[in-house]
Amino acid sequence: MASGLFALLDDIATIMDDVATMTKVAAKKTSGILGDDLAVNAEKASGFISDRELPVLWAISKGSLVNKLIILPVAFLLSAFAPVVVTVILVLGGMYLAYEGAEKILEWIFPHAHGHEKVDLEADITPEQVLAQEKKKVKSAITTDFILSVEIVIIALGTVVDQPLSTQIVVVSIIALLATVGVYGLVALIVRMDEFGYKLIALNPEDNTFSDKIGRLLVQALPYLIRIIGFVGTIALLLVAGGIFSHNIDFFHHLLPTWPGIIKDFVLGLAVGIVILLPILIFKKIKGK
Repeated sequence: MASGLFALLDDIATIMDDVATMTKVAAKKTSGILGDDLAVNAEKASGFISDRELPVLWAISKGSLVNKLIILPVAFLLSAFAPVVVTVILVLGGMYLAYEGAEKILEWIFPHAHGHEKVDLEADITPEQVLAQEKKKVKSAITTDFILSVEIVIIALGTVVDQPLSTQIVVVSIIALLATVGVYGLVALIVRMDEFGYKLIALNPEDNTFSDKIGRLLVQALPYLIRIIGFVGTIALLLVAGGIFSHNIDFFHHLLPTWPGIIKDFVLGLAVGIVILLPILIFKKIKGK
């Protein structure tokens, strides 16, 4: 009886060790999208009245959890009964990531105006109009989260697709939970960073104190921090996309064999992104005319 118990505990320890290892691998593979998710949601959760930032972020977080509850069962069913579909979706997701990364790099080189709507805090509008704009922005953020969540779940699933279904469920669920709790927790800290800075500045009536300097640093650093997160997230998107292509498409796997893996993945991701981006830009230009 005792030996059977010890054997069971040993099996559980082995499973947990496997889960921890695979979770670490999956987290590494999805880090690019998590970085992009962080940058996107930090932007979408900003621009509101200070008192509404956290409620808005909470509404987006709840929507993100619902997204995961929809996506996870579908992903596990595909893994169990049609694993080849997971690979196809993974490659399609890689193409989307490559396109998104290439589009952002193009935006850095040739900046252009965007049509994003912002809540105008200076305009003389009613509280009902403010709430309507807020709901619209929350809905847009949840839709974006759904797309990113599909990518995160599929990429995480792709790292454990050859593992038992129980391991897949645990690992991918942990990554999905991390993508919601971890990302939105960091977003909450980021969007409230300037508010904390203002409180430090108002902490005492004296000027140019240590708390004033720290407060001003936090206020001034917020836009730069979001830009840095966006930059790192974009590079990581292309690396993740290139890694997907090199590991799942035989032609790309044997291409550039002497190149360092990180350089090869970046070049592949950027090249595929440009190939997808160019015809879309041409189509948009023709449609515009």
